[in-house]
Formats: sequence, structure tokens, C-alpha cells
Amino acid sequence: MSVAPTPHLLSGLLLATAGSIAFSGKAIIVKLAYRHGVDAVTLIMYRMLFALPLFLALAWWATYRQQGRRADPLSRRDWLGILGLGFTGYYLASFLDFWGLAYISASLERLILYLNPTIVLVLGWVLYQRRITATQALAMAVSYAGVLLVFGHEADLSGPNAALGAALVFGSAVSYAVYLVYSGEMVKRLGSLRLVGLATTVACVLCLLQFVLLRPLSAAIVAPEVIWLSVLNATLCTFAPVLMVMMAIERIGAGLASQTGMIGPMSTIAMGVWLLDEPFNGWIVAGTALVVTGVYSVTRARSTGA
Repeated sequence: MSVAPTPHLLSGLLLATAGSIAFSGKAIIVKLAYRHGVDAVTLIMYRMLFALPLFLALAWWATYRQQGRRADPLSRRDWLGILGLGFTGYYLASFLDFWGLAYISASLERLILYLNPTIVLVLGWVLYQRRITATQALAMAVSYAGVLLVFGHEADLSGPNAALGAALVFGSAVSYAVYLVYSGEMVKRLGSLRLVGLATTVACVLCLLQFVLLRPLSAAIVAPEVIWLSVLNATLCTFAPVLMVMMAIERIGAGLASQTGMIGPMSTIAMGVWLLDEPFNGWIVAGTALVVTGVYSVTRARSTGA
């Protein structure tokens, strides 16, 4: 006799799925905004400008209202950690991603970012001498072969710009992997919501300062469509997914939430074909299948200790 899924399992899976799809929509919105002549520095400034009040509110709530008591005050070490994680995990990773999307398709961008667990695995080996098993190494090879397959097809269409865009997005994935590797201890000390709220606030401020330093204020005059797309990006594709994924992890655990994230590349490809008229062919199908299979095998091997 089969047992019906618990409400927490169902709600957790729904939250993880919705969060993954919402995260994936970010690339689509960025590509749509680029059609209105805006550059990466200005576009990410508007995204972070609209996201800043939301993450400030999240940081305040996690500090003063979560669990009905005020959280412990931050030490100098905590602040240095927040600054470092905010720079790598949310500022640099986001900016390189936005910049790279100016040169490659949303589909290829999502596949490259999906390699993140493999990069975390390599960083664990480099920094902490954690062993990489033969199964994990083979799975990594499969996932990178998938990206190279899609990249080779895109390079034929976009030329040398595809290499630049892919390198920038891969740099984004590495930067976020560094955040994941070093954030574990701080999550235990501060809590996930407080850390995300504070680190993302740091990133928002850095993006605003970057715009002030690199662009004249007149560059802030953009098409109305860019403003509305940035509002959508900041809310639906930035703040809301963070909350949904955190809530999903509370209900079903990080492992199952991560596996549910496999829907991300497929949803990006579907939205890219539908909204951006991006190509959809056998090369993309084969490459996506290889990437998803490889990354799934890596995460499964890590969770089982194989």
C-alpha cells in the first residue's frame, strides 16, 4: 500500500520547483532588457536598487523578529565575513553573469551556472584535500562535455563573443562556488536568512557604487521597459526565489531541494525559445541531458558518500 506524501513534502517540492523556475527567469529578463540598449553596469544597478529595501527588511526581520528574540550582535569577524561573502557570492557572481549574458544565450548561461556543484567539489579538493572519487570525476566529465557540446554549437552562431560570454558566466559560477564553500560556518553562526539578507545588502550597495564610479548619472535614464523588467527581476527572480528555496530546504532538506533544481535548465531553455526565439535543436537537447545527468550524479555521489 502506497503512503501519501506529507503536506511538508508536497509544499517543499512546490516551493523548490517554483524557486528554481523563478531563478531561471532572471536570464530571460536580462536578455529582454538588453534589447533596449542598456549595459550590464546600469542593468544590475537597477536590479539591486529595487532589491535593496527587500533584503534590508529580511536582514532586520532575521535579526530582531525571527524566533521572537533579537539575534546575537555581530562581531568584527562576522562583519568581515559578510563583506567577503557579499562581494563573492552576490556582487561579483551577479555582475559577471549579467555581463556574460550580453554575449551568449540564456540556455547556455543556465547550463554553465548549473555546473556549480562540480566547482564546489573541485574547490573542496584544492582547499581542503577532500577526495574526488572516480564516479564523481566521470560525472564531472559528462557534465562538462554537455556544456562544450552546446558551446560549440553556439560558437558557430555567435563567433568569438561566445567564448567571452561563456568565460564570464563560468567566472560567475566560480565566484558563487567560493561563497558556498566559505559560507557554511557563517550560516551555522548567523542563520541562513540573516546571512543572505546582510550579504545581499552588501552586494546591492556595491552595485550602486559601481554605477556611480563607472557611469555618468545620465546613464540612469533608460527606457521604461528596463525599469519594469528590473522591478520584476528584483522581486520575482531575486528576492522571492531566495525565500522559496530557504523554505523548501526547511521542509525537504538541502539534498532534495537541490535535486528539484534540475528543472532550472529546462525551464530556462523553454522560456528562451518562447520569449527570446532562441534556437532549440538536438545539440541543445543532448548537451542539456549530459549536464543534468552529470551534475545529478555528482550531487548524488556526494550525498551518499560514494
